[in-house]
Amino acid sequence: MSEDWRRRSLPSLLLFFSVSLQFLSALSDDSSNSKKGNQAESHATSSSKTGAKILIVLLAIVAVGLFSFFLFKLWQKKKREEQYARLLKLFEEDDELEVELGLRD
Repeated sequence: MSEDWRRRSLPSLLLFFSVSLQFLSALSDDSSNSKKGNQAESHATSSSKTGAKILIVLLAIVAVGLFSFFLFKLWQKKKREEQYARLLKLFEEDDELEVELGLRD
């Protein structure tokens, strides 16, 4: 089970890191293109706005990931309970069948 989990998590982890690297490259400061004065200040404010947007997007991705994980665990628990109920029902039917056939009192 843990091996299956690792196989599923590796592609999602690689995707997360590639997206993170894209955001980090956007945040990198390219000082060769920046000019003095007002343009430098506008670049700094736009960079901080971009950084805030990236942070919000990353937090949203993490929240969606955690929510998906929670729903997956809930779904697993529900399926496990359904299988257990089926198993109990199967054995209950066998007992009734044996009583009806007179094999057991």
